[in-house]
Amino acid sequence: MAKRSVWLNPEEQAVLEQVQVRLIEPEEKARWEDLIASRHYLKNASLVGEQLRYVAEHHGQWLALLGWSAAAYHLKGRDVWIGWSPEQRRRRLHLVANNARFLLLTQPGQLPNLATRVLALCCQRLSGDWQAAYGHPILAVESFIDAQLFRGTAYKAAGWQALGATSCFTRVSEDFYVAHDRPKTLYARLLHKRAAQWLRRPQLPEPLAFFERAVPPRCQQSAAQLGSLWAHLHRRVPDRRSLKGMRHKQATVLAIVIAWLLTGQRGGYRGPALFAQSLTQAQRIRLRGWRNPKTKQYEVPSENCFYRVLSAVPILELGRALVDWQSAHHGGDDGSVLALDGKTLRGSHTTHLVGALNLQSQRWLDLERVPDKTNEIPAAQTLIGRLDLDGKIALLDALHTQVQTARALVQDQGGDYVLCLKGNQPLLQRQAQSLLPESVSPSAP
Repeated sequence: MAKRSVWLNPEEQAVLEQVQVRLIEPEEKARWEDLIASRHYLKNASLVGEQLRYVAEHHGQWLALLGWSAAAYHLKGRDVWIGWSPEQRRRRLHLVANNARFLLLTQPGQLPNLATRVLALCCQRLSGDWQAAYGHPILAVESFIDAQLFRGTAYKAAGWQALGATSCFTRVSEDFYVAHDRPKTLYARLLHKRAAQWLRRPQLPEPLAFFERAVPPRCQQSAAQLGSLWAHLHRRVPDRRSLKGMRHKQATVLAIVIAWLLTGQRGGYRGPALFAQSLTQAQRIRLRGWRNPKTKQYEVPSENCFYRVLSAVPILELGRALVDWQSAHHGGDDGSVLALDGKTLRGSHTTHLVGALNLQSQRWLDLERVPDKTNEIPAAQTLIGRLDLDGKIALLDALHTQVQTARALVQDQGGDYVLCLKGNQPLLQRQAQSLLPESVSPSAP
């Protein structure tokens, strides 16, 4: 069948030439959402993440509405089309926007080519508007077309490329998707001809490198493992906070911090707070996150919440709960060499702990708090009394080179030891140098 030509009369041509696309004003948002909710086929005006709303008008008359939101996280067709790696996608996904809503307010057949014209005009200004609103540009755009209702003609005419069918999931929050039974066609367009090359390069070119985001590490534990960790913490670590106004359980906060530490990260309270934002809804559910009654989504604690919980958590109970959790998942066969050492918690100035670490498995075994106005020696002896040292060797620094500590290791717990000698015990050091054979190093000053 021959393709039908579209002829515009002078009035229609004038409208297409004079139509303008602009951001809606704050007071127009309610009208924009009402029109989308009543006339768009999805019947929903909600947008996800970073978002902008536009109207196309002619002499004050609204002709079309467009809504843009954050890009979909997983899109195989788009990711293959761009050619970036999963890590590059995580750091650069915010440079892609999704045309989540597009509604013509004209009657069918009225003003042919209006949709194509409006799309083109909106894409021309989108990147600049986005940078003004969110501090970064947009390099590429995407959209989903319901193939059962539309052919995507306007997108094709505006330079968009069809990338194939989607996998039938709809994004309903920042990182939560639900299945549906209507596969859609994915369309995409570059806002600069070299945008795909830039997005897949090892380093973004200047000045785009400024907009690349440092993303928090991904959680390495499965939802089931997080649930097990939460259960141990909830059962073994008492929460002494007031229940009034409490949203997030102590075990939820502690489990997130531990999962963050297991990625190898260190730092202050902002680190785990940013890490928490990357948790999926399935992980948040297993962590018993607070469910927002308005959005029906599970939320994560704020940076202030991490500070309040970690400032008041009972250290010894937390340590023993973690030891139990490790043993439940990894067993108790760690190897025969362990070390005992003391550390002061960073930022506390007063909380001093002695811990036991297996040097072969790198697994933490137990800890004891050093009482105020004393030192590590009695705390280490108390800790030794709880350890199974049969057939094991304990390494301690020179502070613990004490007769009572040695007896606790050998006679009470059945272990062996390696104790250091330094100048803090000069008499003992000289005796060792004179009595030990030359094969024992160091044997001479």
